[in-house]
Amino acid sequence: MSKIPVYFVPGLAASVEIFEYIKLPEDQFEVYFLEWILPKHNESIQEYAKRMCEKINHENIVLIGVSFGGIMVQEMAAFVKTQKVIIISSVKSNQELPIHMKLAKATKFYKVLPTSLLGKVNYLSRYVKGRGLLAKRVQLYNKYLYMKQTKYLDWAIENVLLWQRSVPDEKVIHIHGNDDMVFPISKIKNCIVLEGGTHIMIVNRHKWFNENLPKLILE
Repeated sequence: MSKIPVYFVPGLAASVEIFEYIKLPEDQFEVYFLEWILPKHNESIQEYAKRMCEKINHENIVLIGVSFGGIMVQEMAAFVKTQKVIIISSVKSNQELPIHMKLAKATKFYKVLPTSLLGKVNYLSRYVKGRGLLAKRVQLYNKYLYMKQTKYLDWAIENVLLWQRSVPDEKVIHIHGNDDMVFPISKIKNCIVLEGGTHIMIVNRHKWFNENLPKLILE
């Protein structure tokens, strides 16, 4: 039996290293990881998704995306043949965005966000020491942040807030933590709920995913 190609897309600006603990059975699956690319000037999310698909070398694939990567794989599915689309810690439509994101869209507050500071998280880590919550979060950001360019960050944040999809694709498999602070579960419909799961559960609850992703793909 031929192996099933599975392509993973990380969260906004994140490196594919967020999947470092994800292990699927090698006799059943071939796993690939797609890094973010720099957007072109005024590039739409659909145009960007099409370019992301240029890295895909298989047909009838499984697409798995985390957070903004979950939005992206739903757009990519328009350009490649998929057998499953799975999103984690993400949203299936703009109706599932939290109220503060909708307000940021309405007021255009996102246009004045100092996204350039995200690229300086490595400098911040020099000054935040110890084992406290802030120190641990800074260490995680420093480890997993990949795309630090302001051009990408501005584009990605805008495309989360301005995402046009208003009707979810019922075939999308959605896994969500009930402690997700970025996309609160109160706004999420029709998902597999991971109790105690946070927005970074792909990292700290990887054992659950290693046990359950193969079953979700094959069923």
